[in-house]
Amino acid sequence: MKAIIVDTGILYAIADMDDAWHKRATGFLADNRDLLIVPVTVIPEAAYLLNTYLGVKAEQKLLTSIAAGEFKYENITIVDLKRSIKLIRDYSDANMGFVDASVIAMAERLKICRILTTDRRHFSIIRPIHCPSFTLLP
Repeated sequence: MKAIIVDTGILYAIADMDDAWHKRATGFLADNRDLLIVPVTVIPEAAYLLNTYLGVKAEQKLLTSIAAGEFKYENITIVDLKRSIKLIRDYSDANMGFVDASVIAMAERLKICRILTTDRRHFSIIRPIHCPSFTLLP
């Protein structure tokens, strides 16, 4: 089974019917049969955004879906952390933060070339070590 790394923006877009990415995200997920992996670093960021902008029920729904196995979550490793530090340094002009860097590091470690994201700015400029470039979905 192929896998896709899931970034914060998609988790938010799924919940927010007014989000510009909502229809694309939910449509993609409705047709998807591949394994969806959420880096553990994405969960607090998505939970914070959901709680702040949509309320505690939206946050709870995300956490419940992850706990129910709708998404697989993956823990960060020391290798991911070290790679994240290097990515933040190497792409300092892009002002990349830790969460995006950790998503990239995890994708590289797991040899996954597809990222489900609304963030085209950061992920489109990265040259991963395991493939020529990331395929950004949806």
